Amino acid sequence: MSTDALISGIRSWLSDRGLDPDDPNLADTPARVARAWNELTSGYGHDPAELLSRTFPVDRADGLIAVTGISFTSVCAHHLMPFTGTATIAYLPVAGAPVVGLSKLPRLLDMFAHRLQVQEQLTWQITDALDTHLKTEGSACLVRAEHGCMTQRGIRKQGASMVTTSLTGRFATDAELRDQLWEMHRGG
Repeated sequence: MSTDALISGIRSWLSDRGLDPDDPNLADTPARVARAWNELTSGYGHDPAELLSRTFPVDRADGLIAVTGISFTSVCAHHLMPFTGTATIAYLPVAGAPVVGLSKLPRLLDMFAHRLQVQEQLTWQITDALDTHLKTEGSACLVRAEHGCMTQRGIRKQGASMVTTSLTGRFATDAELRDQLWEMHRGG
C-alpha cells in the first residue's frame, strides 16, 4: 500500500468514528501514522545474508558469543498491535571461523522484528539466519515479550509475557552450554 493510500485510509477511519480528520488535533495524524507504520515494518527491505556477510577474522573464536538484553518492538501479525521485549542471541562459531561485529546481532533482531511478526517465528528466523550465513556449531535465540493483544485488549493480563526459544546444533544437544546461555540471559 502506498503512503498516500494509507493516509487516505486513516482519514476515512477517523471519519467513520465521527471525528473530523481536519480538526487541528487530528490534521497531521494520518501522515504520522503512515510514518510510524513505515518505520515499524521497515525490515522487509533488508536481507540477512547481506547483514551477516561482513565478518572479521580472529585468532581464536571457539567459545560462546552472545549479546543479551537486546530490546525490540515488533507488530503482531494477528492483531496489528505492538509487542515489546528483550532477546538474547548467541552463536558458537566453528573453531577458526570469522565472526560478525557486535552490532550485527541486534541489527538482525531489528530486521526481523520490523516485519509483521509472530514471536515464535521471529525467534526461529534469527537462529536460521545465523546458521545459514555464518559457520556455526549452533545458535540460540531466547525472547521474552509482552504482547499488546494480550495486555491491552481481550484477556488484558498486564505483566504476562511470552518466552520463546530456538536452539540449534550444540545448543540443542549440550546441557552445559544451554545452562551457560540461560545464566547469561538471566543476567547472572
